[in-house]
Amino acid sequence: MARGLKKHLKRLNAPRHWMLDKLGGAFAPKPSPGPHKGRECLPMVVLLRNRLKYALTYREVIAIVMQRLISVDGKVRTDKCYPAGFMDVLSIAKTNENFRLLYDAKGRFRLHSIKDEEAKYKLCKVRSVQFGDKGIPYLNTYDGRTIRYPDPLVKANDTIKIDLESGKIMEFIKFDVGNVIMVTGGRNRGRVGVIKHREKHKGSFEIIHVQDAAGQEFATRQGNVFTIGKGTKPWVSLPKGKGVKLSIIEEARKRHAAGTAAA
Repeated sequence: MARGLKKHLKRLNAPRHWMLDKLGGAFAPKPSPGPHKGRECLPMVVLLRNRLKYALTYREVIAIVMQRLISVDGKVRTDKCYPAGFMDVLSIAKTNENFRLLYDAKGRFRLHSIKDEEAKYKLCKVRSVQFGDKGIPYLNTYDGRTIRYPDPLVKANDTIKIDLESGKIMEFIKFDVGNVIMVTGGRNRGRVGVIKHREKHKGSFEIIHVQDAAGQEFATRQGNVFTIGKGTKPWVSLPKGKGVKLSIIEEARKRHAAGTAAA
């Protein structure tokens, strides 16, 4: 009889957005238990070897992390399978580089290079606000943080801006119509737009209608929506494409234009 957690992950069962080749081996790195779900994260191995290309092999990744060179959200991480997820800030001291993990318009993790100033904070979605012992209010965030004595105006689904050094809340954004959001789940993952309308269904999922910068409208569940700014201005810089999904024809035209410009 099997006891405890599975320690292995087959290559074919790994999430699609890791983009591991099918014939590159039988196994994939299984993310350690951590602040992000196993299928909504990128393990350190995939980050350093497959994305940043700082290592050629699994063993080289171990050598890099054990030198305490890699920080996630301001804390040194030596676990080769540490699960880094959406909005996490990856810092490499040796090269003075900072990256924020965001989704591109196709729903794949993109390591977006950011400046030192932007690497000092991250945005967190509030999961719930509750009262603890002796009536102390606290909130839980999507990345497993518990913060005591938040602003009384902060409610579930709002977004808070956290100073990574102190762990304190700097500012917050209400989950309201007219604010810019990024979709973090479902078919529209990675798309960025402004909330146009909230459709409430009692006893079922609340549906959010969003319009992107190109004027295209789409709808998704409330659980998939992450507010990233007030009004139309995001509080974090966005990767290439700015979260606007192109059709296959538009993509082909763009590639053709880039090809003719290079020629």
